[in-house]
Amino acid sequence: MSKTSSGAETESVAIAEVGRGCFALARPGRPTLGVIRAEDCLVLVDAPANKDDAAPVLEALDRLSDKTVKHVVLTHYHARRRLGASAFVPGEVISSDLTRRLIEERGRQDLECEQAARQREQQGPLRATYATGLPVDPSLTFASSLSLRLSGREVRVMHLGRGHTMGDVVVYVPDSGVMFGGDLLEPGGCPDTRDGHLADWLRTLERMRAFRANALIAGCAPAVAGPTQVGEALNRTRDYLDTLLGTAKACADERMPLKEAYAAIRDAMDPRFGKLAHYNARMPFNVVRALDEAGGQDLPQVWTADRFRQILGLLGAQDQAADQGAASNAA
Repeated sequence: MSKTSSGAETESVAIAEVGRGCFALARPGRPTLGVIRAEDCLVLVDAPANKDDAAPVLEALDRLSDKTVKHVVLTHYHARRRLGASAFVPGEVISSDLTRRLIEERGRQDLECEQAARQREQQGPLRATYATGLPVDPSLTFASSLSLRLSGREVRVMHLGRGHTMGDVVVYVPDSGVMFGGDLLEPGGCPDTRDGHLADWLRTLERMRAFRANALIAGCAPAVAGPTQVGEALNRTRDYLDTLLGTAKACADERMPLKEAYAAIRDAMDPRFGKLAHYNARMPFNVVRALDEAGGQDLPQVWTADRFRQILGLLGAQDQAADQGAASNAA
């Protein structure tokens, strides 16, 4: 156990090496972070949720190397993946151009939704406030790809297409065959599609598959090791998204009212996916976005705290109670 700046005890970070110099940093209930170790520096893939959450991550990095974090790569704009980046400045913070745009256009609202989720869920591992530390904007952005050369080691940062958000990137280390996927995949859990582009997401998954990665670090789960297991993780995410979008299109074609469509989609999906972690907490938001896309709305609506509460009140109050603890990861 370690202590945050507020004195609260936190669980230490579990470190798993999944390829030469490529590590997954995991704690229960929190997004899994990635680390790439080069001879002269470290690269951190995604940041902790806040500065207090960064303290045990810094301790874990000290166990891995005496080198500093030179680059922090943000896979997308969501608060839980970026707000702790201030603990690693003056390292360079990297994102896609589209992620920078989403931070500017939706970052404040996303933070408010995170806080609304914490207020609604009075227990669980992510109750900590997001107010500790100021957000850090990316200092380097790119349109489609960026290659980092670190003491002869190549790290590729790539926007392969829209998916979990408009601006997702993956990080790939060719000499170890390790891919870092952010929240494009949620191994063992339910994907979060509230800001997603579902049809494009399916194509992005196939572009990820083409790399034939040896290991994958993504979501809130332990790393996935082995090409077969990586392929299975891609298949599970594909099947969930394809089923969600397909059933939403059928409901949209019949012009079902929202509550009726929600019930129909749950009836179709619960038997196959209902046991996934975070499933009940995320489905109200996932269904709303899927119906919007099926109805022709390309860009996701902005999720404000008021809209978050409205949807839960309309569709999700019972689901939220049933998924005690998982609601902390819904946003």
